[in-house]
Amino acid sequence: MGKYAIIDIGGSQLKVEPGKFYDIRRFTSNLDTLGFNKQISIDRILLVHDEAVIKIGSPWLSNAVVKGRLLHSCSKKKLVIQKISCNKKKQKIFGYRESMVRLVIDS
Repeated sequence: MGKYAIIDIGGSQLKVEPGKFYDIRRFTSNLDTLGFNKQISIDRILLVHDEAVIKIGSPWLSNAVVKGRLLHSCSKKKLVIQKISCNKKKQKIFGYRESMVRLVIDS
């Protein structure tokens, strides 16, 4: 298998591997002041798998850190929500795009 970790970021759990790109929900409001292409370190790690060694935290591992870079902002596909009231014969269609951030894991 290789190295991977399960982290808690942006309100969701994500399985990450070094050198891969991930789109995560925008987890901080001051991202414009933080800037892009900046190093971040994530310390909310639930599990680390390194070759044959598996470490499980309860709830998080205390001495493990995942390092990555924020590349740019992006958005998901548009989520379309349609509400239909059959008795009144009317329908309401609206949608939104969730803003995301592209993250690459270094180590």
